[in-house]
Formats: sequence, C-alpha cells, structure tokens
Amino acid sequence: MKSYEENWETGPFGAFADGKVLGQEKRIPFGIPAGPLLNGRFIKAALDKGFDICVYKTVRSYEKKANPWPNVLQVDIKGDLTLEQAKKGVTTKKGFSEPLAITNSFGNPCYPVDIWQPDIADAVKYARAGQQVWGMIEGDNLEDWILAGNLMNETKAHAIEANLSCPNEGDKVKHLLCYDTDKSRDIVYAIKNKIGDMPLMVKISYFENEAELRDLVEKLGNIVNGFSAINTIPAPVYNPDGMQALPGGEWRLKSGICGTPIKWAGLDMVKRLKQLREEFNTKFKIVGVGGVMSPSDYHEYRSAGADIVMSATGAMWNPYLAEEIKKTI
Repeated sequence: MKSYEENWETGPFGAFADGKVLGQEKRIPFGIPAGPLLNGRFIKAALDKGFDICVYKTVRSYEKKANPWPNVLQVDIKGDLTLEQAKKGVTTKKGFSEPLAITNSFGNPCYPVDIWQPDIADAVKYARAGQQVWGMIEGDNLEDWILAGNLMNETKAHAIEANLSCPNEGDKVKHLLCYDTDKSRDIVYAIKNKIGDMPLMVKISYFENEAELRDLVEKLGNIVNGFSAINTIPAPVYNPDGMQALPGGEWRLKSGICGTPIKWAGLDMVKRLKQLREEFNTKFKIVGVGGVMSPSDYHEYRSAGADIVMSATGAMWNPYLAEEIKKTI
C-alpha cells in the first residue's frame, strides 16, 4: 500500500492507469464518491472507465496533512456491520479478499488551494458529454465553509458536495456535523446563498434516530439539491492482539468502515430519504452509497429509490465495475 502523498503525486496505478476508455456507449447515474479520487488524474482515469459522476476528494481552504500511514486496512466482518457491533469494534486481518470490508483513515488531507483549484477545473473540462465532476468541500467554521464553497464554485464543477459526515477528523470532532441540524442548516444556507445556482449536495452519515433524520430533511430539503448517504459506519479498529490498529493517539482508535458490510445501512437510508422526500413534497436528489460491489448492488439501490448510485470500495477493488453495470442495462 502507498501513502496518501505517494498516491497523489504518482497515481493512479494498475487498471485505472491503463489508458483504456470504456463505457462510452451509454451514460448511467453511477460514479465514485469523494475518497478514492485524490486529484485530476484519478478523476480522468475514472471517467475513462465509464464512471460518469466523479467526486473530487474533500478539499479545504487551506493545506492539511494526512493522518499517519497506514490509512487503509482490511477488517474481519462476517455479514452486516450492525451498529451494536460497530460500538464494540472490529478487528483487522491480513490481505484483501471478498466480501471486502476495509477501514480508511486519512483525516481529509488537502493540498494548497493554488494546487487543487486549477486541478479540479482541468478535470471538469475533461468530462465528456453526459459526465459530471463534483467537488467535495469541508470547513472549520461558518466563514471557512463559505470560503471553501466559493473557491469550489470558481472551478465550475458540475456540483458541490458539503461533507457533513466524516468520522476521520480526530479529537476535534465529538459528533458528526450532520447530527447537528441547526448548524448544518446554517452552513448549507450560507453556502447556497454564496454559490447561487450551483447545485449543492450534502453528504450525511447513517441516522439511527428517525426523528433526527426527519428534522434534518425538513430543514435542509428545500435548501440543498440532494442528500448523499452514507459515508461510512465509524467503529474502533483493533489488531488481532487487541491493540489499536491505526497509529496515533486515542483520537485515531475509531475509523470509518466501508465495503460490503455497510450496504444495509446505505439502502436503508435511501428508502427513508425517499419516504421523507414524498412526505415533505420536496425535489432533492438521493445519492445512494455504501457496499456497492456488483451490478446487482447498483440495481438494488436504484430500486430502493436512489437517483444516483456511487461506489468507492467497489470501484477501487474492480475498476471495470461501471462497464459491467452498463452491460446489464
């Protein structure tokens, strides 16, 4: 495995870097969420492989270093990762094999604005007809969120996604932002007021509490253009010997879990968001994310009500996933 910096400077690798252009005979609402696509080269490679909606990894208004290496580990989970199991923690295992379950802990690093801004703008221009490049942003406070939104707006990305869901921020974050409805509303309202007609999506985590989800959708549903769910399910990550798996302080014990075991949560959120959209008579888009590893997973999400489906772990594992899905349509 390579570090974030090594991947950013020299990636992509393997099949993503073979230069083959696939999936150009049709466009489908399928792509890769923020995470695997570190920069414009990764975005272009994904577009070439037929992933028609690609999200540039989270950027900020300032430079930020990545969490210490390693950042991605395979975890040993049998079946679904329930919320009860996630609270107890998960254990790593060697190698990568299906059904794929991983943890990723990068801390949302970011290169300086004068690097990422022109890089995203170039990737946007590379997109072919029917393809889109979105940019995900994050801020430290209201003014910083507005600044990040404006900086992304200047790139002419096809949409901006506000990251209200990341569990990898260390000791600064006690609760995910998406669980604070009033603060989330203030942020997205301010961003939308600044960026105007630019579509604004928000990335949210899994909501165990239905009342909290209803409150979020009721207060944000007429401001944003869409909800993207889910990010990951946070859990403490241990080595087989019971020790903390990811190097660093106690703040790094908990990390986001991705892959097959979280598909249930993504599907559940899509269904609930669809019901709330109908109840509140709103028109926001629903982006389904989590455990999409195969064409059947894509179709299951679409049947559940997702307007758009995205795959991070599945796309990293199988660069030909978009092409395989298109062959089933």
